[in-house]
Amino acid sequence: MTFEQILEKVRSRKADTSNVDFLAVQIDLEGKNGGTFYVEIKNGNVSVEPYEYNDRSCRFRISSDNFLRLMDGTLDPKLAFMTGKLKIDGDISKALEFGRLIKS
Repeated sequence: MTFEQILEKVRSRKADTSNVDFLAVQIDLEGKNGGTFYVEIKNGNVSVEPYEYNDRSCRFRISSDNFLRLMDGTLDPKLAFMTGKLKIDGDISKALEFGRLIKS
């Protein structure tokens, strides 16, 4: 899957964001078909753009394949973090909140 296809898959994803006031996560996809994009949730609205987000809540660094596995539910976010497949910089509580949104 290309970076653009991954971006479209994230954009088409539906999640219940009604309880989220603000969350900004930058995702750095590493390896083949890698790239950087952010997911911003503000007042229940979701934006996904192929740019860096300087005032982000946290940043995920993960391979494209493992990110797709996270989205499909075949890779648990906590297990990915504990095994080094997912690296997180920033607010861990916000990363956990984003992980719950991915799984929903």
